[in-house]
Amino acid sequence: MARFLIVVFPVPSHLSAPVAIGQALAEAGHEVAWCGPESDLRPLVGAAATVYPTGKRYYRDYPELGVEAARKLWNNVMIPFTRFALDPTDRAVADYRPDVVLADQYALAGALAACRHGVRWASLCTGAMELTPPSWELPGHQEFVAERLAQAWQLAGLPAQPGVDLRLSPHLVLALTSTVLTGSAPLPPQCVCVGPVLGRRPAVPGFSWPAAEPGRRQVLVTVGTLAAQHAENFYARMLPALELVADRVQAVVASPEALPDPPKQVTVVERVPILEVLPRLDAVVCHGGMGTVTEALAFGVPLVVAPIRADQPAVARQVARAGAGVEVPFFSATPADFAGALTEVLDEPGYRAAARRVADSFTAAGGARTTVAELAALAARP
Repeated sequence: MARFLIVVFPVPSHLSAPVAIGQALAEAGHEVAWCGPESDLRPLVGAAATVYPTGKRYYRDYPELGVEAARKLWNNVMIPFTRFALDPTDRAVADYRPDVVLADQYALAGALAACRHGVRWASLCTGAMELTPPSWELPGHQEFVAERLAQAWQLAGLPAQPGVDLRLSPHLVLALTSTVLTGSAPLPPQCVCVGPVLGRRPAVPGFSWPAAEPGRRQVLVTVGTLAAQHAENFYARMLPALELVADRVQAVVASPEALPDPPKQVTVVERVPILEVLPRLDAVVCHGGMGTVTEALAFGVPLVVAPIRADQPAVARQVARAGAGVEVPFFSATPADFAGALTEVLDEPGYRAAARRVADSFTAAGGARTTVAELAALAARP
C-alpha cells in the first residue's frame, strides 16, 4: 500500500473530485493525507483525516471576461495562493513523506513541493482550460502563462526544470473527462482520461425535491459559485424563460440568494445535492463549469450551457459538438432564447441519446477505479 498527499485548490468546484479520489484510495487500503485550508477540508474529509493546513486566504472576484479573466486568475488567485501556501505545503511533504503527491492543476505549491523533495506527483485536471487550452480565443495567453510558471519556480527558489509544466505533471495527468467529450483536441502524452470521479458528499440540510407535478419535466438551473456578480442579470432573464415553459417544466434554481417572486413551478434554494437530484432530471441549465457538465452527463442528462469565462466556452462547445446539449450566450440571450434552447433539449431525443453516449464513455474510462489504479502504479514505479 502507498501513501498519498492530496493538495487541493480552495475553490468549492475543485474540491469534490479530490475528496472522492481520497475516499477511493482509502477504501483500496492506501494511506491518504490532505493539504489545504482546514476550514474547507475538514467538513468534507472528516475529523479523523490527517490534514496539513495551509490557512485560508480569500480572493476578490473579478468581473473581467476573455483573456483578461484568464490573466486575472493567475495574477489575483493562482500566484498569490502559491506564495501563501508554498511553505506549509513544503512542510507537509517533508513531514508526511508521501509516495505520490496528487495536486490540483491550479495548486502549484503541491507540484513545487514535490519537485523540491524529489517526490513523484500527479496533476488533477478539474477544468478544461489547462488540459485543452483554447489558445485561438486567448491570443498571447500561452506566453503569459509561461511567464507566470517561471515566476512560480522563482517563488520556490528552484530552477525551472526544462520541459516541466507545473500544471501538467510529467509523471501522470488525470483528466476528469473522456475523449468523446474533448474530441480531437490534443492531450498531454502522460494524460489518462478517467471520467468524473463521484464520491460521497455531505448532506445538504433542509433540502427536499419538490413533489413532481404530472406532465412537467424536471430541470435544474445553476451558474455555480464563482460568478456571483453576473448571476443576478442571468436570473432576471432565466426566470421569465421558465415562465414561458411553465405549462411543461418544473424547475429548481440553485441561487446563492433567494430570488423574489419566482413563478409557482420554480423552487429557489441556496444549495442542491446535485448527485442526489441528477437521476430525476430531464435537463440542466448551467454556466459550463466542467464539474457540473461532466456530472450531468455522467447521468445521461442533456444540457443548456451558457458559458461565462475561463474554460467554460470550450466546455460548452464540447457539449454542443458531442450533441449532448445546446450553447446559448450568457450575457445576450433573451428569455425567449433560453426557453427555446430548453424546449429543444427536452423535446429532441437526440440530445439525451448523445448525453448517454458520453455517460457510457465515462463508465468505460473507469472513474475512481482507473484513478486508484493509475496512482497506485505511479507509487510503485522504481
